[in-house]
Amino acid sequence: MFLKLSTLKLKFPSNIPPWLNFPGCYFVFSYSNALRLNPETSINPPSLDDFEENIGFLKKNLHPDNLIRVLDKTQDSNSAIKIFKWAALQKSFNHNADTYYHIILKLGLAGNVKEMDNFCLNLARDRHAGSGEALASLVHTFVRHSRLNEAIRVLGNMTSCGFNPSVDVFNDLLGALVGKTDFQHVLFVYKEMVKGGIVPTVATLNSLLEVLFKINRIELGLNQFRRMRKKGCCPNVRTFEIVLKGLVLNGRVDDAVLILHEMLELRYQPDLSFYTCIIPLFCGENRLEEGMMLLRRMRAADLVPNSVICSKMVRCLCMNFCLDDATSILEEMMEIGEIPPVESFVDVVNGFCEAERYDEAIRFLENNCYDLISPHKALLEGCCKAGNFFLGKSLLEKMSERGMADCDSWNILLGWICENVGINKAYELLGRMIIRSVVPDCSTYAALVVGNCNLNKYKDALELFYYIRCNFWVLDSKCYSRLVEGLCHLKRIEEAVEVYYYMSKSRCPLEVTTFNMLIKAVCDVGNVDEAVKLRSLAYYSGTSCSTSIYVTIMLALHKSERAKDVLVVLSQMVIGHCEVDVEAYCILIRSMCALNRFKDCALFCKLMITEGLMPDSETIHSLFSCLMIHSQLHLVSNDIGEIISRMEIPDSTIFNMLINGLWTEGCQNEARNLLDLMLERGCVPDATTHALFIGSNVDRVKSRGVPTYKKSMDEDNVSNILADALGK
Repeated sequence: MFLKLSTLKLKFPSNIPPWLNFPGCYFVFSYSNALRLNPETSINPPSLDDFEENIGFLKKNLHPDNLIRVLDKTQDSNSAIKIFKWAALQKSFNHNADTYYHIILKLGLAGNVKEMDNFCLNLARDRHAGSGEALASLVHTFVRHSRLNEAIRVLGNMTSCGFNPSVDVFNDLLGALVGKTDFQHVLFVYKEMVKGGIVPTVATLNSLLEVLFKINRIELGLNQFRRMRKKGCCPNVRTFEIVLKGLVLNGRVDDAVLILHEMLELRYQPDLSFYTCIIPLFCGENRLEEGMMLLRRMRAADLVPNSVICSKMVRCLCMNFCLDDATSILEEMMEIGEIPPVESFVDVVNGFCEAERYDEAIRFLENNCYDLISPHKALLEGCCKAGNFFLGKSLLEKMSERGMADCDSWNILLGWICENVGINKAYELLGRMIIRSVVPDCSTYAALVVGNCNLNKYKDALELFYYIRCNFWVLDSKCYSRLVEGLCHLKRIEEAVEVYYYMSKSRCPLEVTTFNMLIKAVCDVGNVDEAVKLRSLAYYSGTSCSTSIYVTIMLALHKSERAKDVLVVLSQMVIGHCEVDVEAYCILIRSMCALNRFKDCALFCKLMITEGLMPDSETIHSLFSCLMIHSQLHLVSNDIGEIISRMEIPDSTIFNMLINGLWTEGCQNEARNLLDLMLERGCVPDATTHALFIGSNVDRVKSRGVPTYKKSMDEDNVSNILADALGK
């Protein structure tokens, strides 16, 4: 029975056998002899790794077992090769499968794959007694030492010389390759198996399925799974485990549920490995029904769920507010002597808090985790989130009496008071905290900073910040942003910058919106160079830079008549993968106009139009004025019509300026089209524009003998209008 994998192909050079086309990996592993030596013929060789001394020893005691001992104790692989070849030249000695085994193993573990291949071929071609068994044993040994490349080479040499390794050899190697997700080598080994006429077992096909799911070839994996029975190889429990795991990890949970039911209908009996793998996967996807069904079947089979299964099951139950069931699972674990992970108790407490069942949460703590701090903290946080201050205060007092209230516990309640009650109450709690001999930490002072910021007491907040800085602490993200925002609102820009510098040097990122506010505040006071420095620190601290930050700096540079620096900021913007928006384009165009770089003006204008963006009226006026002064309107001649048509109320001045400019540059057709658009908008050409078209079109009408307007009653172009005006 073979599977068809015609869609998956391996390409090897035509002149090199595929099993010799894998690069060697050079590592050294310790190992023990896989073959027992005969103590009757074995004599201990010299301990020194000395070639001449080893040869001298073997001249008197040349026997396969003694040679093997010498090879194993020779550290240098090149010396081992010389000794092996020397022995082959001795008339009274013949190498056997055992000696070949040891030299090949030594070379393979040393990464000398070229010499290893040569000896493998010699062993396979010479057909020594036990050659096949020795080569197969080498494959197993290399797999055991994670030398998979060497194992593949040995296998390739075996099959090329006509040996047919057992299916166990292939399965052992395939299983190891699957663990490394080495699909190309898995496919190579499988094809060698097929070429040798060896019938795959379910273990073989399981390895193939597993690697297919690992490389996201889901449909191909499912197809092979469905064809197993048709080819006379029934899937086992391990097969279903592989398929279900592959589907769930690739987001095909519904398909996994269908196959699970199919498996159970076929009366397969899952083992402990199956349950340990699949129950946590379904729980992680919040598939409570399937998780509970498997847990019940597991219990019915007298299998005891381990802590991994129970913890995942408890979390899933808590997410679905099945808190009684979650509590029962924990109690059952404790009854059999299994200690549940602390996280499971925390999950149950969080579930009670979300369900607002605080009394039950307290009872749960008292009955099941009286002395665990983390579940008590979870309840304290739940009380604060629900605004249940008195319950939280009472819980903290109990924790303190039991010696369980650490600094983090006090900070939970203190932070909530600073946010929702007031700084005075916070200082009262701080006093109690100190009386209880709990030393405030950075989070304590950060909470006080937030409390002062809420009351606009930024002087006090800064004093607390300076104390934090003296202790080389850092603010949390929330406190950091709140302090910088408040200082910016109060126009205390220097202090805000000071806070940012300190936090950035500590690699603490600032929220994007707050950073935008800081950059704008710095630019508004005319300190654009400082803003540039702040932005350069953003990468170091991990602060994200949005498009608006770059635009703010570009605008400040443009207003400071530093148009060249605008392009530098643009390059940084592009490197930072920020989108160039309409405001950025407008600033760029106006800056290029200021530098009289009319080609760049036209380039940025074309990019805007291509992206469906429209410059504002100030930018349009600057662009057209710059191009007209330099007689370069033709650079945007194809875009002028679209720009004007999308303007809300273009005035006659712009039309007349553009028409005259285009006409002067020799773009008469574009000028006529623009005049048509001008008249459609109800604007009146000035005398200069009128004179241009009278002079050109009268001559053209007279020379043709027939007025242009008579060619088509539907046309309404420049020629028609002027002919009518002249009475021709």
